[in-house]
Amino acid sequence: MHAIQIASHGGPEVLSVREVPQPAPGADEVLIRTAASSLNPVDWKTRAWEVGPELPATLGWDLAGVVTATNHPGYRPGDQVIAMSAQIATGRGTWAEQVALPARLLAAAPTTVSLVDAASLPLAGVTALQALQQAAVTDGDHVLITGAAGAVGGMAVQLARHTGATVDALVSRPEHLVAARELGAERVWHAPADLPRRTYTAVLDTAGTAAGPALAPGGRYVSIADHPLPDIPGAAKSYVQEDQDHLAHLAALVDRGELRLRIAHRYPFHEVRSAHERFEAGGVLGKILLIF
Repeated sequence: MHAIQIASHGGPEVLSVREVPQPAPGADEVLIRTAASSLNPVDWKTRAWEVGPELPATLGWDLAGVVTATNHPGYRPGDQVIAMSAQIATGRGTWAEQVALPARLLAAAPTTVSLVDAASLPLAGVTALQALQQAAVTDGDHVLITGAAGAVGGMAVQLARHTGATVDALVSRPEHLVAARELGAERVWHAPADLPRRTYTAVLDTAGTAAGPALAPGGRYVSIADHPLPDIPGAAKSYVQEDQDHLAHLAALVDRGELRLRIAHRYPFHEVRSAHERFEAGGVLGKILLIF
């Protein structure tokens, strides 16, 4: 079978499609025929920076596919599933034609979107959900989300609205103002200097923006960005964790029409270098998918 691997760190040129042995599912594991995965910032960072598992390594965190073999009673061949695998920590990358994963990482794929498009949901969705939970966003909150047109930010806008919160947004480009409003943001800015001061009960920073002055006294500030936290009492980082229940919850929201998936581009997996080049060019509204 084929897998997308790196044998060294660098630019898109280090990505190679290689023949690798087919994995065998271990105890309580499931073998999945991959339909699609997606690109996330962690993927290009793992490719470009000297982090991650021992090389050569198969990249990829997102997965949507069909069960082909199982050592767990909860799944049968033919089941359509989604999963998130913490590739850096576990070395179990998902950019391969077949992937063996622990059953505890899987959830049933949403049924109202294509299985390919469902690959856009796991990492971005779980990251947004867990960050909002850490910020304790609930009905009545007034929330600011930075990077609101991005993959995680766009999910966060929708999920925060789902809790009953009022959501405002900061985007990086004027051409993204409309996209953030379409996701449910009430007020949208593209210049941090224009943000109202001391206004929000919660701020979720997905873009490394200096949004601290917008936080109301006693508010909650949570960031998923690589940038240092602002000097605000209680400011915290949110680090995504694999969670089957969170995946299932997100899939249910998609099926109820309460969470919209945004797909920007779909690439055959053997065009992964082109997919990375487009991703790193920036300005993409929606996920970039790799189709297997």
